[in-house]
Amino acid sequence: MSASLPKLRIGDLEPKLPIIQGGMAVRISMAPLAAAVANEGGVGVIGASGMGERELAGEIRSAKKLTDGIVGVNIMVAVRNFADLVKTAIESRVDFITSGAGFSRDVFKWCEDAKVPFVPIVSSNKAAYLAEKLGAAAVVVEGKEAGGHLGTDKPLISILPGIVEKLKIPVVAAGGIFRGKDMRKVFALGASGVQIGTRFALSTECSAAPAWKEVLIKAKPKGIILIKSPVGLPFRAVKTNFVKRLLASGGEMDLEEVCRGCLRDCNEYYCIIRGLELAQEGDVENGLFTTGEKVTAIDDILPVKEIIKNLISEFESAAADDEVEKE
Repeated sequence: MSASLPKLRIGDLEPKLPIIQGGMAVRISMAPLAAAVANEGGVGVIGASGMGERELAGEIRSAKKLTDGIVGVNIMVAVRNFADLVKTAIESRVDFITSGAGFSRDVFKWCEDAKVPFVPIVSSNKAAYLAEKLGAAAVVVEGKEAGGHLGTDKPLISILPGIVEKLKIPVVAAGGIFRGKDMRKVFALGASGVQIGTRFALSTECSAAPAWKEVLIKAKPKGIILIKSPVGLPFRAVKTNFVKRLLASGGEMDLEEVCRGCLRDCNEYYCIIRGLELAQEGDVENGLFTTGEKVTAIDDILPVKEIIKNLISEFESAAADDEVEKE
């Protein structure tokens, strides 16, 4: 392992590798994936959004049986049961909590009282500074290349340096990172760690159906677009038949039979949870397949062990190339 890999600290937690697996919601990153990443020395994350409290508690228990490593939970601020999911994660003794798709001041106090590190996902200097002031253990800085809900239209490399310069807490880079040379680039800009989602989504341990993975593997650049989420934020999706119908409808999709009231503030454009569930189950016709920007550069589905081995090997090769160029 290269000595130039930075050390990442999340409160009192110090993983062997500065690699956090993105917490992909609606049963994409579950206990098997989170535990596999943790067993390799990285940080595993269960995506809690779309679950009930009992299911989340069960996933945390399962992960703890599968690994002695670090496992966190990601929870979207936008979901109606956000507070209950945070409470469940704390009571289940998860190692840390992270959140995106909104900003909650309350969760900082909940986590502080429980002595559970909290790591918000941010995309601006303002949000990053506020998070540090409120007691964040670290922040994940996410650029436009990321999957899930996006808080910026700017590339990661343009927003990362300014945040690293101002903050004293660790900064984790996210968005478009799937190779060792990508890690090398953001570490050179001062990041203490990386968060990787899409590359781990296309792993054998990911809980999505084979058809879900096949849709992402076969995706072409022109077949991936940004659409609006019912929470009011953009996110990237594969242009499946469902998305084509959604765009053609002008926002008049019939929600009467499927809406569950899962979001605190929903524009009722369509039911995002239902669309993501159908995709996770492999329904290519009716599912909503969300992804990171660089998915088209990934052409294989690998075990987590091999993915991490490749990341470190590529990182070390990139570091060696940098040294040769300096000579």
